[in-house]
Amino acid sequence: MTVATARLGFGVTFTDHMVVANWSQATGWTPLSLTRNAPLSLHPAAMSLHYGQAIFEGLKAYRQPDGTAALFTPHRNAERFARSAARLAMPQLPPDAFIEACELLVRADAEAIPGGFGQSLYLRPFMIATEASLGVRAATEYLFAVIASPVDHFFASGAAAIDVWCESRHSRAASGGTGEAKCAGNYAGSMPAKAAAVARGCHEVLWLDAAEGNWVEELSAMNFFCVRQPAGDQPELLTPPLGGTILHGSTRAALLTLAGDHGVKVTERPIALAELLDPDSPITEAFACGTAATVVPIGGFASENGQRRLPTEGVGPVTTMMLEALMAIQYGRSPDTHRWMHRVDGVSLP
Repeated sequence: MTVATARLGFGVTFTDHMVVANWSQATGWTPLSLTRNAPLSLHPAAMSLHYGQAIFEGLKAYRQPDGTAALFTPHRNAERFARSAARLAMPQLPPDAFIEACELLVRADAEAIPGGFGQSLYLRPFMIATEASLGVRAATEYLFAVIASPVDHFFASGAAAIDVWCESRHSRAASGGTGEAKCAGNYAGSMPAKAAAVARGCHEVLWLDAAEGNWVEELSAMNFFCVRQPAGDQPELLTPPLGGTILHGSTRAALLTLAGDHGVKVTERPIALAELLDPDSPITEAFACGTAATVVPIGGFASENGQRRLPTEGVGPVTTMMLEALMAIQYGRSPDTHRWMHRVDGVSLP
């Protein structure tokens, strides 16, 4: 499968192959197997369909200037995948096997890695319970697989700023729940609020804490950052602290490091919704980040308590710097001093 660099969309076309492995309580993991991408065969009583034992990851392979391909921080995805599995009482795939599975698929479908700047090959590793049983317990059989899709920007509008609805009625995650696990149920529960946000003219949902409904947490599929810059002061990059309800984002971790590299003060602290909506607030920029979207400027906030447009409409200097610095590393245009890019051996692209 060779992919042109025209508009690709996100996750609408898939490569020719996938990688699979199975686990059973009796035998453990089977070896990884590269196969043709084909429909799965599941018993109607497969336990993932009834009790939600389903987790996934998302990471990207980038075409490099020398014709090689590289994955961005796959070790972080492998570690988070194992943590998600443990939280849902699923078997943990060894991190080395996770990375090997991604490498196998990238080698097999390397020609599908698009060449346009801002484009990449998106990999979706996932695991589901396959045992046929209606017993309410952890399954004893599972399928792990990796599929891939050539993509460009997550949002149809490209890198333009998005507007977000600050959700106060529904909750994404509560303390002690599955908020920091990348499991399917977290996303299913966010869909009604996402539909309501779109109906209100917004692009995404910004979730608040479940206990008080006052504190910013994350978007449905992205972490949240904002820039605080009182008049005459240097900018300060703010993000809510991780605490069990917010996903440990790989892009989030990289941006925290890059901000320090560029001399921007970083503070992880609770951020009140009122701080974002106050018309006199020194919050001048905001953006969301994640593997799928990379860095997306936020132009404005809307809520049941009012709304506010940011003075920069989201596309401010710190947001721009973060996006450009991250993408320069991912596409091999600047030195990878933090060794985030994992080269996939055996790939030679024109």
